[in-house]
Amino acid sequence: MERREDQGWIEVIAGPMFSGKSEELIRRVTRYHIARVPTQTFKPALDSRYSVGEVVSHSRLSTEATPVRDSAQLLKSVDDRTVVIGVDEGQFFDNGLVEVAEILAGAGKNIIVAGLDLDYLGRPFEPVPSLMLRAEYVTKALAVCHRCGGPGLFTQRVVQSDELVVLGAQDAYEARCRRCYDPHEAEQQKLNVE
Repeated sequence: MERREDQGWIEVIAGPMFSGKSEELIRRVTRYHIARVPTQTFKPALDSRYSVGEVVSHSRLSTEATPVRDSAQLLKSVDDRTVVIGVDEGQFFDNGLVEVAEILAGAGKNIIVAGLDLDYLGRPFEPVPSLMLRAEYVTKALAVCHRCGGPGLFTQRVVQSDELVVLGAQDAYEARCRRCYDPHEAEQQKLNVE
Protein backbone atom coordinates (compact mmCIF):
# COMPACT_ATOMS: atom_id res chain seq x y z
CA MET A 1 0.00 0.00 0.00
CA GLU A 2 1.54 3.24 -1.11
CA ARG A 3 1.89 6.12 1.30
CA ARG A 4 1.23 9.61 0.02
CA GLU A 5 1.97 12.60 2.20
CA ASP A 6 -1.05 13.66 4.28
CA GLN A 7 -3.32 10.99 2.82
CA GLY A 8 -4.75 8.62 5.36
CA TRP A 9 -7.03 5.65 5.04
CA ILE A 10 -8.99 3.06 6.99
CA GLU A 11 -8.34 -0.69 6.88
CA VAL A 12 -10.65 -3.23 8.52
CA ILE A 13 -9.83 -6.85 9.29
CA ALA A 14 -13.12 -8.57 10.10
CA GLY A 15 -14.32 -12.10 10.71
CA PRO A 16 -15.23 -14.60 13.43
CA MET A 17 -13.16 -15.62 16.42
CA PHE A 18 -10.11 -17.75 15.64
CA SER A 19 -9.77 -16.35 12.10
CA GLY A 20 -6.44 -14.59 12.72
CA LYS A 21 -7.72 -10.99 12.91
CA SER A 22 -5.44 -9.94 15.79
CA GLU A 23 -2.53 -11.83 14.25
CA GLU A 24 -3.01 -9.93 10.97
CA LEU A 25 -3.30 -6.61 12.83
CA ILE A 26 -0.06 -7.36 14.69
CA ARG A 27 1.65 -8.33 11.41
CA ARG A 28 0.60 -5.11 9.65
CA VAL A 29 1.53 -2.80 12.54
CA THR A 30 4.87 -4.59 13.02
CA ARG A 31 5.71 -4.13 9.32
CA TYR A 32 5.30 -0.37 9.66
CA HIS A 33 7.22 -0.36 12.95
CA ILE A 34 10.16 -2.17 11.31
CA ALA A 35 10.12 0.48 8.55
CA ARG A 36 10.42 3.15 11.30
CA VAL A 37 6.97 4.55 10.61
CA PRO A 38 5.58 5.88 13.94
CA THR A 39 2.88 3.48 15.17
CA GLN A 40 0.53 3.14 18.12
CA THR A 41 -1.79 0.26 18.94
CA PHE A 42 -4.90 0.42 21.11
CA LYS A 43 -7.25 -2.10 22.65
CA PRO A 44 -10.44 -1.83 24.73
CA ALA A 45 -9.69 -1.67 28.45
CA LEU A 46 -12.24 -4.40 29.15
CA ASP A 47 -10.22 -6.97 27.15
CA SER A 48 -7.61 -8.25 29.58
CA ARG A 49 -7.78 -11.93 28.57
CA TYR A 50 -4.09 -12.43 27.73
CA SER A 51 -2.48 -9.13 28.74
CA VAL A 52 -3.44 -5.64 29.86
CA GLY A 53 -0.77 -3.76 27.89
CA GLU A 54 -0.53 -5.88 24.75
CA VAL A 55 -2.62 -7.18 21.89
CA VAL A 56 -2.07 -10.95 21.98
CA SER A 57 -3.32 -13.34 19.31
CA HIS A 58 -4.56 -16.87 20.04
CA SER A 59 -1.26 -18.07 18.54
CA ARG A 60 0.54 -15.91 21.13
CA LEU A 61 1.94 -13.25 18.79
CA SER A 62 1.87 -9.90 20.54
CA THR A 63 2.53 -6.19 20.26
CA GLU A 64 2.43 -3.40 22.81
CA ALA A 65 -0.98 -1.72 23.13
CA THR A 66 -2.58 1.03 25.14
CA PRO A 67 -5.87 0.06 26.78
CA VAL A 68 -8.58 2.73 26.39
CA ARG A 69 -12.15 3.05 27.74
CA ASP A 70 -13.81 4.27 24.56
CA SER A 71 -13.31 5.93 21.18
CA ALA A 72 -13.00 9.43 22.71
CA GLN A 73 -10.08 8.33 24.90
CA LEU A 74 -8.51 6.61 21.90
CA LEU A 75 -8.64 9.84 19.87
CA LYS A 76 -7.10 11.85 22.74
CA SER A 77 -4.32 9.26 23.14
CA VAL A 78 -3.04 9.43 19.54
CA ASP A 79 0.31 11.24 19.31
CA ASP A 80 0.64 13.91 16.64
CA ARG A 81 3.66 12.17 15.11
CA THR A 82 1.89 8.78 14.84
CA VAL A 83 1.19 7.68 11.26
CA VAL A 84 -0.22 4.15 11.72
CA ILE A 85 -2.82 3.34 14.38
CA GLY A 86 -3.82 -0.23 15.15
CA VAL A 87 -7.07 -0.97 17.00
CA ASP A 88 -7.89 -4.48 18.19
CA GLU A 89 -11.33 -5.82 19.19
CA GLY A 90 -13.17 -3.01 17.38
CA GLN A 91 -16.54 -4.56 18.30
CA PHE A 92 -15.95 -3.65 21.95
CA PHE A 93 -15.78 0.08 21.16
CA ASP A 94 -18.74 2.44 21.02
CA ASN A 95 -20.15 3.60 17.66
CA GLY A 96 -18.00 6.74 17.95
CA LEU A 97 -15.12 4.63 16.64
CA VAL A 98 -16.45 5.20 13.10
CA GLU A 99 -16.17 8.98 13.43
CA VAL A 100 -12.78 8.70 15.17
CA ALA A 101 -11.48 6.57 12.29
CA GLU A 102 -12.77 9.14 9.80
CA ILE A 103 -11.11 11.99 11.73
CA LEU A 104 -7.78 10.14 11.91
CA ALA A 105 -7.84 9.16 8.23
CA GLY A 106 -8.73 12.74 7.34
CA ALA A 107 -5.68 13.87 9.33
CA GLY A 108 -3.43 11.71 7.15
CA LYS A 109 -3.21 8.69 9.43
CA ASN A 110 -3.58 5.03 8.50
CA ILE A 111 -5.97 3.32 10.94
CA ILE A 112 -6.21 -0.46 10.99
CA VAL A 113 -9.14 -1.93 12.95
CA ALA A 114 -9.57 -5.64 13.68
CA GLY A 115 -12.82 -7.00 15.04
CA LEU A 116 -15.82 -9.28 14.86
CA ASP A 117 -18.32 -8.29 12.18
CA LEU A 118 -21.06 -10.60 13.53
CA ASP A 119 -22.07 -11.35 17.11
CA TYR A 120 -22.74 -14.87 18.41
CA LEU A 121 -26.33 -14.67 17.11
CA GLY A 122 -25.14 -13.85 13.58
CA ARG A 123 -26.21 -10.19 13.77
CA PRO A 124 -24.01 -7.25 12.67
CA PHE A 125 -21.67 -6.39 15.56
CA GLU A 126 -21.30 -2.64 15.45
CA PRO A 127 -19.24 -0.60 14.91
CA VAL A 128 -17.22 -3.01 12.74
CA PRO A 129 -19.79 -3.36 9.88
CA SER A 130 -20.13 0.43 9.65
CA LEU A 131 -16.34 0.77 9.59
CA MET A 132 -16.21 -1.76 6.75
CA LEU A 133 -18.49 0.51 4.70
CA ARG A 134 -16.16 3.48 5.26
CA ALA A 135 -12.85 1.64 4.76
CA GLU A 136 -10.60 1.80 1.73
CA TYR A 137 -9.39 -1.75 2.44
CA VAL A 138 -11.41 -4.61 3.95
CA THR A 139 -10.06 -8.06 4.72
CA LYS A 140 -12.69 -10.67 5.50
CA ALA A 141 -10.97 -13.45 7.43
CA LEU A 142 -12.41 -16.93 7.85
CA ALA A 143 -11.62 -19.45 10.56
CA VAL A 144 -11.72 -23.24 10.36
CA CYS A 145 -14.96 -24.78 11.59
CA HIS A 146 -14.34 -26.57 14.88
CA ARG A 147 -16.82 -29.29 13.89
CA CYS A 148 -16.16 -30.17 10.25
CA GLY A 149 -13.08 -28.22 9.12
CA GLY A 150 -15.05 -26.12 6.63
CA PRO A 151 -14.86 -22.33 6.19
CA GLY A 152 -15.73 -20.86 9.59
CA LEU A 153 -17.77 -17.71 9.03
CA PHE A 154 -19.56 -17.60 12.41
CA THR A 155 -18.62 -17.36 16.07
CA GLN A 156 -20.47 -20.07 17.99
CA ARG A 157 -20.97 -19.47 21.71
CA VAL A 158 -20.72 -22.78 23.54
CA VAL A 159 -21.59 -21.51 27.03
CA GLN A 160 -25.04 -20.30 28.03
CA SER A 161 -25.41 -16.57 28.73
CA ASP A 162 -27.87 -13.85 27.80
CA GLU A 163 -25.11 -11.21 27.74
CA LEU A 164 -23.95 -9.89 24.37
CA VAL A 165 -20.32 -9.86 25.51
CA VAL A 166 -18.84 -12.86 27.29
CA LEU A 167 -15.07 -12.58 27.33
CA GLY A 168 -13.43 -15.87 26.63
CA ALA A 169 -11.65 -17.93 24.05
CA GLN A 170 -11.83 -21.64 23.28
CA ASP A 171 -13.64 -22.30 26.55
CA ALA A 172 -16.59 -20.11 25.50
CA TYR A 173 -16.54 -19.94 21.69
CA GLU A 174 -15.85 -21.97 18.57
CA ALA A 175 -15.65 -21.05 14.91
CA ARG A 176 -18.38 -22.66 12.82
CA CYS A 177 -19.26 -22.93 9.15
CA ARG A 178 -22.70 -22.09 7.81
CA ARG A 179 -23.86 -25.73 8.10
CA CYS A 180 -22.62 -26.34 11.66
CA TYR A 181 -23.56 -22.95 13.14
CA ASP A 182 -26.55 -22.89 15.52
CA PRO A 183 -26.91 -19.61 17.42
CA HIS A 184 -29.17 -21.23 20.04
CA GLU A 185 -27.07 -24.34 20.71
CA ALA A 186 -25.91 -23.28 24.20
CA GLU A 187 -29.52 -22.54 25.26
CA GLN A 188 -30.69 -25.92 23.93
CA GLN A 189 -27.89 -27.74 25.79
CA LYS A 190 -28.91 -26.03 29.02
CA LEU A 191 -32.55 -27.12 28.53
CA ASN A 192 -31.47 -30.70 27.84
CA VAL A 193 -29.46 -30.81 31.09
CA GLU A 194 -32.34 -29.48 33.22
